[in-house]
Amino acid sequence: MTMLSPLFGKKTFTAATLILGLTALQSANAADDLRVTYAGSMGVVMDKHLGPAFAKQNSVNYQGQGQGAYGMANLLASKKVVADVFVSITPGPIEVLKKAGLVDSAVPVASTSMVIAYNPQGKYASAFNAIKEHQSNAAPWWKVLQTPGLKFGRTDPTTDPQGQNIIFTMMLAERYYQQPHLTKMVLGDTLNPQQISGEGGLLTRLEAGQVDAASGYASATRSAGLPYISLPDEINLSNPQMETQWYSKVSFTITDPQGKSKTIKTEPLVFYAAVLKNAPHPEQAKAFVSFLQSAEGQTLLTQNGYDKPKGGAL
Repeated sequence: MTMLSPLFGKKTFTAATLILGLTALQSANAADDLRVTYAGSMGVVMDKHLGPAFAKQNSVNYQGQGQGAYGMANLLASKKVVADVFVSITPGPIEVLKKAGLVDSAVPVASTSMVIAYNPQGKYASAFNAIKEHQSNAAPWWKVLQTPGLKFGRTDPTTDPQGQNIIFTMMLAERYYQQPHLTKMVLGDTLNPQQISGEGGLLTRLEAGQVDAASGYASATRSAGLPYISLPDEINLSNPQMETQWYSKVSFTITDPQGKSKTIKTEPLVFYAAVLKNAPHPEQAKAFVSFLQSAEGQTLLTQNGYDKPKGGAL
């Protein structure tokens, strides 16, 4: 029998110990990861402010992933993505997860309103600046958006609430300003491929000059430091008191990613946070949701353009 030398045996033991030690360290690090999924428009406040602040206080590794809220909800429901927390805009995506048995409740953590964002260096910037500054000779915002050659950007209404909300905004503007066919004239078809892009990249495309103006939430547009046109409460979907008597009067039908036709109705522009029932780190997930509701979390949200939460838990 060949005997191992003491030196060889010692090296083997050291290597094995090192491998075991690295494996244990990796497991420990993995155990400290907190995965937060969120509506794509929240990328700046989540990944640059809320996530890092929570990670520093709690000695965890924050991992954020954003996408259109309905798209993300469907990924979570199908378990193609596993996370600890989901933060949605509007109640609809939360309902997707409730039906999948992954969420029991969700709490409001912020709110926002619809705006029209524009490129400050674009060739239509002067027209939008005139509107923003309430100049007497300014054309209406909805008329500027109909300018031939102007490129307007929005997100996919089949996967993203913002993509639905800009359609509602135009439908409400059509009624409010008494402008028949305004929605069609500005947006074209519901799924107009010349306008639609992913939510996470829409404001980036606007900054890069790929589009001249875009739909936006006031929160994300402020976070990005982009100029925008504020819209009346009758149009911007921010006032819950107008839901029954005004907002609810508009709806549209769309075919979802599963090929089913469904009627879309307005929902309040409130951000809701939920702990997922299959969260790998449920205690940290609960702590993160509490952090969003805390004075510090609310201050960070406010500093990044978000309004205070409205309404109760879902």
